[in-house]
Amino acid sequence: MRPSGLIVLVLALVLGGAAAFMAREFLLSRTLQPTPAPEFKTLVVARQALPFGTALNDENTVEITWPMATTLEDGFTTKAQLFKEGRRVVLVPLQRNEPILASKITGPNQRATLSTMIEEGMRAVSVRVDDVRGVAGFVQPGDRVDVILTRGEGSVGDSAFADVLLQNVRVLGIDQLVGDKQDRPTVARAVTLELNVQQSQKVILAQGIGRLSLVLRQAGGADPEPARRVTAADLGLAEYVEKKEAPKPEPAPPPVVNVDPNTIVNVFRGGAKREQYSVITEDRRRATR
Repeated sequence: MRPSGLIVLVLALVLGGAAAFMAREFLLSRTLQPTPAPEFKTLVVARQALPFGTALNDENTVEITWPMATTLEDGFTTKAQLFKEGRRVVLVPLQRNEPILASKITGPNQRATLSTMIEEGMRAVSVRVDDVRGVAGFVQPGDRVDVILTRGEGSVGDSAFADVLLQNVRVLGIDQLVGDKQDRPTVARAVTLELNVQQSQKVILAQGIGRLSLVLRQAGGADPEPARRVTAADLGLAEYVEKKEAPKPEPAPPPVVNVDPNTIVNVFRGGAKREQYSVITEDRRRATR
């Protein structure tokens, strides 16, 4: 073997050994390095199911251990922090062991009224409904609905139409029921919606010029979708909306019969022989005079 080849071989062996040693040391350091123990803190949760309007106290709340890696920004770490500024009331029904968040309870010493449930910059507007327009009573507080405006019902022709006025708006209350959901459908006379200022103006104006109906959306549904106006013609029944009698056809004139002024007379003799004679009618005779 040439000296240069021997030198290259020795150098490759040295570098390979050094790389293997370094990899071994790296793996051992990662394997033997102790995993840091997770850090915990306390978090205040509901000790039992708490319906809307329940006042929080020491008996219906409890502090549990909670991993610090999953912090809740508007949660309370201790009961002292929760009650230090005054009494608080539940705004959204809480389940057992559910964390108590500031967005689900009132501020210190506030009552559980409708005004405390409205998000900042929003308004509460009530809409008149019946068993049909209220989705047979299945709309409950906390649901999301679309608002449909119908105009021109019962008018002559195909001028009736329906527009999607609002989409994906939150229901605050049913009649005087706020926050709680009923176990069975309840037919309501009014539904209170959470709207911004412009949406509130639309709803108030629409109630005076048409009929409003609610369309229940799927829980956690998608954002508002593009919608277009639907008219009676889109139903495929426009020809029945306005019944127009087709004009009656004018009676056809009587057919013109060309009468030959010369009438042919057949004369039979002996049962077999026939002779024809041309006879001038009275009309022809008068015309030739």
